[in-house]
Amino acid sequence: NTPTPSLSESAVANPAKHKGAVISPMVGTVYTAPEPGAAEFISEGDTVKADQTLFIVEAMKVMNPITAPIDGKVTKIFVQNAQPIEFGEALAIIE
Repeated sequence: NTPTPSLSESAVANPAKHKGAVISPMVGTVYTAPEPGAAEFISEGDTVKADQTLFIVEAMKVMNPITAPIDGKVTKIFVQNAQPIEFGEALAIIE
């Protein structure tokens, strides 16, 4: 019988539960730059503004910008360019 993890433990185990998590709103392919060979939108340690584009998710041939929900510092990026992602998956943490 395993004990039920506390909320803080589950937030560590599931980064999508972090209060600063940027979550994928759809299933698709995530892109970290606007086009091949271009600079990435963000890097860990960058300071971002609310509504700044962080990623693009391609779903059914439509490019959907994923923007920062808040002003803050990018402390972790969980995805790599052209990686398939799931709905609800944590893409990054902004604190």
